Amino acid sequence: MVSGKEGFIAYFGKMAAEYPGKRVEVKRALAEGNHVVLHCHQIWPEGLEYAGIDIFRLDEAGKIVEHWDVLQELPEHSAHENGMF
Repeated sequence: MVSGKEGFIAYFGKMAAEYPGKRVEVKRALAEGNHVVLHCHQIWPEGLEYAGIDIFRLDEAGKIVEHWDVLQELPEHSAHENGMF
């Protein structure tokens, strides 16, 4: 596994090649201090959909130094009408 900028670029290049047509729609972006949080809707080929949260910590130069994420498949039916987004 490659880390750093090269690893970040390689990961997204690999995902684009393996899953052509995958889309990610950013629904919300929040920033506080040196953290940025993205709330995203991922639409994968063959109809799979996920809600995701990505959390980034930035250094003083604005470069990503840490990343965490959580992912949840969208339920076919919801117990309420609020939705995931």
